[in-house]
Amino acid sequence: MSGTSLDGVDAVLVDFDGPTPSVLGHASAPMPAALRAELLALNSPTDNELHRAALAANGLVRLYADQVHVLLRQCGVAASAVRAVGAHGQTVRHRPQEFDGTGYTLQLNNPSLLAELCGIAVVADFRSRDVAAGGQGAPLVPPFHQAFFGKPDQTLAVLNIGGISNITVLDPAVPDVLGFDCGPGNALMDAWCHARTGQTYDDAGRWAAQGQIHAGLLARMLEDPFFAKPPPKSTGRDLFNTPWLSIQLKGFDALPPVDVQATLTELTAQCCARSVRGAVPHCTGLLVCGGGALNDFLMARLQAALPSCRVTSSAAHGLPPLQVEATAFAWLARQTILGKTSSLKSVTGAKGARMLGAIYPA
Repeated sequence: MSGTSLDGVDAVLVDFDGPTPSVLGHASAPMPAALRAELLALNSPTDNELHRAALAANGLVRLYADQVHVLLRQCGVAASAVRAVGAHGQTVRHRPQEFDGTGYTLQLNNPSLLAELCGIAVVADFRSRDVAAGGQGAPLVPPFHQAFFGKPDQTLAVLNIGGISNITVLDPAVPDVLGFDCGPGNALMDAWCHARTGQTYDDAGRWAAQGQIHAGLLARMLEDPFFAKPPPKSTGRDLFNTPWLSIQLKGFDALPPVDVQATLTELTAQCCARSVRGAVPHCTGLLVCGGGALNDFLMARLQAALPSCRVTSSAAHGLPPLQVEATAFAWLARQTILGKTSSLKSVTGAKGARMLGAIYPA
């Protein structure tokens, strides 16, 4: 898995024989700076982008394959013992239902090359079928959240904070799982931190914690129409990007950079907290995964915004934050291999549940 944050690649080896998935191993690698810069550039129209996108996909897949080999060596498992690799690819455009009514979602990937490099069948292209069926194509992880974290006697919400944040509501009294994108996660915080400090992210939120949250800037950002839009909804860097931030910052030029960072952190906390309050006001527990769970200042702001809801890392519930999404796409790949559906109409708004993904044999 390489998510919207573009900070690196996470690979997990998952055994599905037991009552719940068991992660046998985890490997990760940082995203090379040149590849990260190219993938970021490809989120917007650019010169010769078809050629550049194809080569970036090849580079990304080689990074995926390296981590598969590292993981198998660590676990002492032969490639022949693995049923499939689930490879989501890197989202560079996500515009469902736009332009012609269907729209599109585009993940850079080369599953054929990955199958060649690993000698393992690959499942990829998870989002396109849901978009073709009239859905948002995102988020896709709520069914996995239900399978792994769901409790028969407790209402919970699972919040994934990658580059973009998304929520899953697990209410045993409601038959349909609800899930949708909340808004920005780490993407804006990371972009501002990198531009102002040279660091690719704000480690544990320490820089933001030194600043002051600016109420006026926060209020302006929260006026974006996406936040008031009812679910099903999804978003990405197509909306919450550096140009969007530049527009929001007009008139706030005198703000110290650290105050902007604190306010961007609060923006993520508030859009996530609003999503929780709106979707599940009686929620008693919020499980946070993704890189945002490692941001101590963000976690503290989330808890402050949701005083009656216990905010904890997914690690306290059996799965470390950086392993959740990779494990989810292993689960989605398994559903495809078994010929089972894995999308939810209640989440994406599609015409119905669909089997997601395409299989590339070894």
